[in-house]
Amino acid sequence: MEPFDLHPAPRVIFGAGALAQLPGLADGLGGGRVLLVTDPGIVNAGIADRALRLLRGAGRDAFLFDDVAENPTTDHVDAGVEAASARGGTGLIVGLGGGSAMDCAKGINFILTNGGRMEDYRGMGGARRPMLPSIGVPTTAGTGSEAQSYALISRTDTHEKMACGDLKARFRGVILDFELTASAPGRVTAATGIDAIAHAVESYVCTKRNAVSRMYALEAWRLLASGFEAALAPTAGAEARAAMLLGAHFAGAAIENAMLGAAHACANPLTARYGIAHGVAVGVMLPTVIRFNGETEGALYEGFGMTVDALAERVVQFRRAANLPGCLGELGVERNRLGEMAAAAATQWTGTFNPRPAREADFLALYEETY
Repeated sequence: MEPFDLHPAPRVIFGAGALAQLPGLADGLGGGRVLLVTDPGIVNAGIADRALRLLRGAGRDAFLFDDVAENPTTDHVDAGVEAASARGGTGLIVGLGGGSAMDCAKGINFILTNGGRMEDYRGMGGARRPMLPSIGVPTTAGTGSEAQSYALISRTDTHEKMACGDLKARFRGVILDFELTASAPGRVTAATGIDAIAHAVESYVCTKRNAVSRMYALEAWRLLASGFEAALAPTAGAEARAAMLLGAHFAGAAIENAMLGAAHACANPLTARYGIAHGVAVGVMLPTVIRFNGETEGALYEGFGMTVDALAERVVQFRRAANLPGCLGELGVERNRLGEMAAAAATQWTGTFNPRPAREADFLALYEETY
């Protein structure tokens, strides 16, 4: 049995209407003034206003920073730090939204408390001073950022996505209210859902896998596989939304206790060079990576209860049901740039944990196979 070093998860409140418990959770963490980090879509949906009313109704001084975009950059983090500083600082941060908002909230926390630039925190454990207490409230079922100690922030100048992690950056409280996911656009539900599925699959077989991560990954797969297609419908019911949100959280916990693999290493250059949504990029690569790994490491996938080919085909079926692209050509990727992207993929940290070692030539073959 594989060894592991478990850092217990934060407090997690799950259930319909759980957002109402935000003030009590915040009171338990203290901190005074609250910075609510979110994006314009969450503001337009009225969810940010609900959160602010709850906090202010409980006597908390709370203010909003909503200048967060998909795939947040160092500029978004810097703008959040400036907004907090202009209000005299903050004692508690709430990340409300998809992975972008929650990652940006973590990034702001790094800079507010430890100074410097996001580049200084690339990797793990770069924060030398304590960080502010924080709460994660996901409104999409996908990234699992609320369960992780990493902030994924892109450099504004190069578009390179940096994983900046520290256990002190992990949310101390998490609210999983699946009613909040009902307002997510269909394309977001599809892209984030396939990303969560990839998290479950890749974390289960990666080289840092262990008994705890595999437990989370398999339960995540069970929930996600049962809820994904139903959740795509505009009239998706509570059971499907609940399964997706909890499954995505468990998949995030699996990553936190293990890591990912080559599908994510391939996806990052696609996002950086072509602006392809992260979940879409991961989804297009995952079946190819499963088959690649299965050639030498097929036994690792036995826990899913199907053959490697059947598992890869199941992901393809999910992708089709979501009307997501099935090849790189559909995404506008130029064949003559595959070598350039393979070189970039070979430098991605996540790829170093793939169960089958993958070098630049392997990444080129993966891209070619998916083209």
